[in-house]
Amino acid sequence: MSAAQLLNPKAESRRRGEALRVNISAGEGLQDVLASNLGPSGTLKMLVDGSGGIKLTKDGSVLLKEMQIQNPTAVMIARAATAQDEITGDGTTSVVLMVGELLKQADRYISEGLHPRVITDGYELARTEALKFLDSFKLAKEVDRELLLSVARTSLATKLNATLAEQLTPDIVDAVLAIYNAPEKPDLHMVEIMTMQHRTAADTQLIRGLALDHGARHPDMPKQVKNAFILTLNVSLEYEKSEINSGFYYSSAEQREKLVESERRFVDEKLRKIVELKKEVCGTDGDKGFVIVNQKGIDPLSLDVLVKNGIFALRRAKRRNMERLQLICGGIAQNSVDDLTPDVLGWAGNVYEHQLGEEKFTFIEEVKDPKSVTLLIKGPNGHTITQIKDAVRDGLRSVYNMIVDGSVVPGAGAFQIACAAHLNSESFRKTVKGKAKWGVTAFADALLIIPKTLAANSGHDIQDSIAALQDEHAEGNVVGLSLETGEPCDPVLEGIYDSFRVLRNCISSSTGIASNLLLCDEMLKARQMVSREQISSINELMLILFRVNPGLLEGMSSVGRSWMEDQSRNMLQRIDCCPCIPEHAKNPCVLVLYQELPDCSPAFEDRS
Repeated sequence: MSAAQLLNPKAESRRRGEALRVNISAGEGLQDVLASNLGPSGTLKMLVDGSGGIKLTKDGSVLLKEMQIQNPTAVMIARAATAQDEITGDGTTSVVLMVGELLKQADRYISEGLHPRVITDGYELARTEALKFLDSFKLAKEVDRELLLSVARTSLATKLNATLAEQLTPDIVDAVLAIYNAPEKPDLHMVEIMTMQHRTAADTQLIRGLALDHGARHPDMPKQVKNAFILTLNVSLEYEKSEINSGFYYSSAEQREKLVESERRFVDEKLRKIVELKKEVCGTDGDKGFVIVNQKGIDPLSLDVLVKNGIFALRRAKRRNMERLQLICGGIAQNSVDDLTPDVLGWAGNVYEHQLGEEKFTFIEEVKDPKSVTLLIKGPNGHTITQIKDAVRDGLRSVYNMIVDGSVVPGAGAFQIACAAHLNSESFRKTVKGKAKWGVTAFADALLIIPKTLAANSGHDIQDSIAALQDEHAEGNVVGLSLETGEPCDPVLEGIYDSFRVLRNCISSSTGIASNLLLCDEMLKARQMVSREQISSINELMLILFRVNPGLLEGMSSVGRSWMEDQSRNMLQRIDCCPCIPEHAKNPCVLVLYQELPDCSPAFEDRS
């Protein structure tokens, strides 16, 4: 019996070889699930939730978040992999494959008697050298639209079909370039991703402006305004009750009219100033329009006044849209109408309302120099829209990574082939002493899981493809795998690039996870709750309630044992009768964990 089991006899314990086998099996199992998703030729997974909702995806991050994983080792790997996606925006599947392959390669040497510590030492040496090699292997590049198109296309092709990925690539690149102001980093929050269940995915488009998910609230409001001056407000244009409760009494209809007029006077004064500004900038020119976007409310009477003066007004706009509106149209948001001047106005060439069923959308387009844009994702159903939305987010992040890093890495498995060859080279192996070189060899072999999986998912022979890549690399060429032919290709000429920071984080995180799992020599699973039906004897009940060692009961006097039995039976009776304890919690195993016990149950006071 292990020391942990002595502390908790009910716990399930797995030690040394058995614990290692559980960890390795979990890593390999998760690897097998996600392996078929890697690359442009990867397959989709269908996820069906408890309510019947369907989601089709091959995004590793989405799969790991949505799948109900039970194995604790697999859960830990999944959490680390999803953290990779949150940090870099991609590489989730690659992390899972690398962790599983590192564990699998280590298992080969452990079965031959090599200690896990020796292997992890080799992994650490190999990780350090691989990161150095990655720095020398990357290609420093200036920000160029053609290069960004290749980067975005590589990312999107792994999530969507080739035709749709090709169509969305220019929109994603143009969206990032629109908000990019060198040398500052682009703020991806300035790219609004909006969804509309309408038409097909091919109708997804980039709007160089703003799309609002609501429309005007007056039937006579104009549906389209050309050459519009835009006033951004955070001012209430509706009657508001006073904070003080008071009553007004009137004796005639004239007095009531005066009361209503006085209540409206404050709002009407605000409207008068807005109308004066509109007349000042638009004059009598019918080709110019005036639009108000207000974060606060506009009541029906105020809407009537605005309609009579030809003003298009939107109320209760979201705060994030108010911030973007100034970056798109210009102008300055106003918290008061007291000092309105033409300088605070923005401008847009076209503002129009689009109605889809019962939903209304307002589009603000044809602006001069937008610093914020909108990607409008369309699709026939919810799961298609979700799939495109996840892919677009990854595409935006890949372009962002290239701009921030200022470099890219040749893709299609080129880095993994080159790094594996470097780790197995004589020049590096001479610097590794002792048994750690076997860990380096295992690490080099594990790197090849990426090109192997790409070849397998494309329907090519794995051994032939890897052998051809290694032979071509031995001649001094940077080569990747062509998914169409299974032959070596030049990824730079093909425009296939990986993100530098994605690969760097993938190597670091996967090695750390695998090393920790290999050095885990014991798994302790806490005892589970025992239901009332599972309590077979009064002895077991006493063990649960009083948390004593089984040997203590055997040596206990008859008086003490009788007292414990009485207290146990009394507690069960009190549990059943206590109104403070919900039915689902009337379990002795649950109640012994309570820190504060109900005062209405004296049985708890008798517990020792």
